[in-house]
Amino acid sequence: MGLPSRNALSYAGRVMRIDDGITAAALLPKIERLWDASAQKLDSIEKTCPPGSPSPVFTVEGQYTARGWTEWTQGFQYGSAILQFDATGEHRFLDLGRDLTVQVMASHVSHIGVHDHGFNNVSTYGNLWRLTREGRIDDGDLNFYELALKLTGAVQAARWRDTADGTGYIYSFNGPQSLFVDTIRSCRALAVSHLLGHVLMGERDERISLLDRIIQHATNTAKWNIFYGEGRDSYDVRGRTAHESIFNVNDGSFRCPSTQQGYSPFSTWTRGLAWAMLGYPEELEFLAATKAATKEAGPEVVAMMEKAAMATCDFYLEHTPTDGVPYWDTGAPGLVHLGDYLDRPADPYNAHEPVDSSAAAIGAQGLLRLGRYLIERGRAEEGKRYWQAGLTVCDTIFGEPYLSTDARHQGLILHSVYHRPNGWDHVPDGQHVPNGESSMWGDYHARELALYVQRVARDEPYYTFFGGQA
Repeated sequence: MGLPSRNALSYAGRVMRIDDGITAAALLPKIERLWDASAQKLDSIEKTCPPGSPSPVFTVEGQYTARGWTEWTQGFQYGSAILQFDATGEHRFLDLGRDLTVQVMASHVSHIGVHDHGFNNVSTYGNLWRLTREGRIDDGDLNFYELALKLTGAVQAARWRDTADGTGYIYSFNGPQSLFVDTIRSCRALAVSHLLGHVLMGERDERISLLDRIIQHATNTAKWNIFYGEGRDSYDVRGRTAHESIFNVNDGSFRCPSTQQGYSPFSTWTRGLAWAMLGYPEELEFLAATKAATKEAGPEVVAMMEKAAMATCDFYLEHTPTDGVPYWDTGAPGLVHLGDYLDRPADPYNAHEPVDSSAAAIGAQGLLRLGRYLIERGRAEEGKRYWQAGLTVCDTIFGEPYLSTDARHQGLILHSVYHRPNGWDHVPDGQHVPNGESSMWGDYHARELALYVQRVARDEPYYTFFGGQA
């Protein structure tokens, strides 16, 4: 089935140029090259960032370095080794990822100070549990992995703040007033814990449903962090996201949008957008595969998640250059100097604003998962649009100038940005904006994306965080 015309896809009259002919199988040569580069980089990182040293976050002149904020990237470091094994069968990477998960990651399971449990622990314990369920490994540690996953979901769920309507949300490391859009992707910790039959035990032995907390958090994120063009405020553009929503902690009322890493509360930080693009389709897949959860959630919750997923994915397509790699924020002030920057490929070496390849790596997986989800529900025309868009982004970031094949550079995917407002990203000599560097989350999600597409291309078991059919 062909795609609709370019103009028909966009409410704004333009859209990222989608390659209607590309297939998952056609990407395999690029993916194989990616895994070759990835192996060398993982070996290099373990030499310079051993256990006990600060977690690597992003590269400076090609070498991974730390940045104290929270240790939210350590699971991506060891999870990357597990993904390398998953994709290539190289057992030394399984041994590396498993041994360091056991040695280092326990404190992340019980960490009460962050919202990042789905990042750190599902990327490590969760990948090991998933591979065990798939029959890929049998090390006798399934109960150990399951215990860690049960606990991490409950600890994440305990980081809870009630809202004025009697529901609530998982609050960010900024404090109980703060709802991050990022956390919707991290809610897979809650999902796995619920799948394993776990609950959060409260005062007087109250049994608190983790599925109910997923539903409430997803609902409030969709309500307050995502816009739908329905007249909410002067900047209500369909699919736009706010990085953070602020609540009055005394009465739970919503106060205002905010941001930590974006340009403003009224523009869209594209990595935050990408977290929503991926988080909602993953939760839709989880509900669809878990009949009891689907029944408990009900059709209204499914419709809410579909609406959020489609709105954010559409916004991405409408506000991203032709090759599928976005600039770091759709309202970044320097974009005005780039002319019609949406009508040509992104330029990571421009003099005004950086691109963010990590947003592309995260967002592409969201496009693919949403596309497949819709196709399987008889919505082939809509679904193929997103599916082909996701493959188009893959085609871009799995090659130059994004894939790093230089053995001296520890990063896998170049031109990632961490915290532009704080000025944390490295600007090379002779350049005006950050470029040429990588991030641990960008590299992990590029590996996860490559594994996803590889399994589809080879007709292998479909990759989900919950290990197939629940």
